[in-house]
Amino acid sequence: MTLINLYPLPGNEATAARITQTLRARGHDARVATCEVHRFPDGEALLRLDPPAPEAESVLVCTLDHPDAKTVPLLMAAATLRELGTRRIGLVAPYLAYMRQDARFAPGQAISARVYAALLSAHCDWLLTVDPHLHRIHDLGEIYTLRAHALHAAPLLADWITRNVSRPLILGPDRESMQWAEDVARRVGAPLVILDKTRLGDSAVRISVPDLTRWPGHTPVLIDDVISSGRTLIAALEHLRTQHTPPPVCVAVHGLCAGDALPAILAAGAARVMCSNSVAHAATPIDLTGLLADGIVTMLATP
Repeated sequence: MTLINLYPLPGNEATAARITQTLRARGHDARVATCEVHRFPDGEALLRLDPPAPEAESVLVCTLDHPDAKTVPLLMAAATLRELGTRRIGLVAPYLAYMRQDARFAPGQAISARVYAALLSAHCDWLLTVDPHLHRIHDLGEIYTLRAHALHAAPLLADWITRNVSRPLILGPDRESMQWAEDVARRVGAPLVILDKTRLGDSAVRISVPDLTRWPGHTPVLIDDVISSGRTLIAALEHLRTQHTPPPVCVAVHGLCAGDALPAILAAGAARVMCSNSVAHAATPIDLTGLLADGIVTMLATP
């Protein structure tokens, strides 16, 4: 049986431990290996890893919120594992950064999604992530040259809604959320409404909400892939308050919840905010561990 070494970058130790426990419970030889990052006063990083056995699989675990601070140690870890003779290097990044800027919207702009994909592809052999923000790029294979696979959290979101919300009305806060909202609504067997959003800036949006009186007594459930500043959800919640619906619930895959996003969403009228544990946040998490463990087994089974 091949040993699976999971190397968690700082802040990812709990995720790696949960995945390791799940893999071992399913009969796989897995362990958490050391990946230490020391920061010098000038901000440079010194990295130390448990040397891998040549026949072992090396899997880096690093969710990529706040990616600028995390990427250099991550690339150092991958390069060092390669130098130490590991057979192949996987990256489990439950949240994958730099998918927003997938085109050049003004002269001279970097297409960050492609730049970042080139960096990770140069150092790792495969990538496993959860629901990346695919919009104009429809598949990770369009920009990543390594083997890249996106897992989908919709079944987990739908299961939570089924168990915790009676008579849900699924709302997608904008057109980009349709792929997640539509999937969840189908699984739950609930009506679906997609709202209209106009972005006015990084933290300013305008939302148009149709008349929801045709679904009396239904609890609005706002579904999105990422909660970042929270301003899209807040704008939608303010409109829902004028329609006197039951207190809405907000459910997202990735809860980045930058700044005051979470308290601001609750203050705007959300009864609950639920996100997966792809990143650490104060909202009650929907656990991705089993999904990630299954994904690792699938990636390792492919030559």
